[in-house]
Amino acid sequence: MPAHVLILGGTTEARRLAAGLAARPGVRVTTSLAGRVARPAALPGEVRTGGFGGPRGLADWLRAHRVDALVDATHPFAASITANAVHAARDAGVPAVVLRRPGWRPGPGDRWYDVPSLAAAAEALPGLGRRVLLTTGRLGLAAFAHLDGLHFVVRSVDPPDPPLPRDTRVVLARGPFTVAGETELLRAHRVDVLVTKDSGGAATSAKLTAARDLALPVLVVRRPPLPEGARAVPDVAGAWQWLGLGEGPDTPG
Repeated sequence: MPAHVLILGGTTEARRLAAGLAARPGVRVTTSLAGRVARPAALPGEVRTGGFGGPRGLADWLRAHRVDALVDATHPFAASITANAVHAARDAGVPAVVLRRPGWRPGPGDRWYDVPSLAAAAEALPGLGRRVLLTTGRLGLAAFAHLDGLHFVVRSVDPPDPPLPRDTRVVLARGPFTVAGETELLRAHRVDVLVTKDSGGAATSAKLTAARDLALPVLVVRRPPLPEGARAVPDVAGAWQWLGLGEGPDTPG
């Protein structure tokens, strides 16, 4: 059983795993947050905020704090953090796993258009609609800043970083969201196309159901691949088993 587990957090799964580990006698858990959310919710166990200074800095931290296992439970689009974590864990000789929830898949009635990047989404957008709900997070909106003649509703937890599209309305909100609430949002702003990242999970998936019910097209930015050789588990139970702690956390999510 590992004595000290470092979780690279920021997701619901990271919170659930930290809660389970904090309740486990003899286990020390530290959750590291990148600091991109201004007021993150309280977390069980120890919490640190900010970067490590790249893979070398993280490897040094793993050694200095005698970390026995590393769980990367960051957002599926945090590609650079995941790459650094895999590299640092190998360098420090610390076992590591990526907790990556499964991506979304379209069902009957969905009008999804897969794109590989935000830039590709911006290129495809003008042919699909004029009033856009953009739920790709507050970073990376510069990819859409050049698009005139479109109205954007940008939803994020914190105010987005400029540059933004010229005609933009910002909605600050934190999930989980409901289908009824998402339907009301889409109707209130007369949205005719949705743009989202394939973050997976249930907390923000209600917008996809609402878009399907309203027959709206959805541009889905697919997630980047995991680094070569990275080991991954799809859920908290998988991470718990990988840590050698049995069937699942003692505290349910």
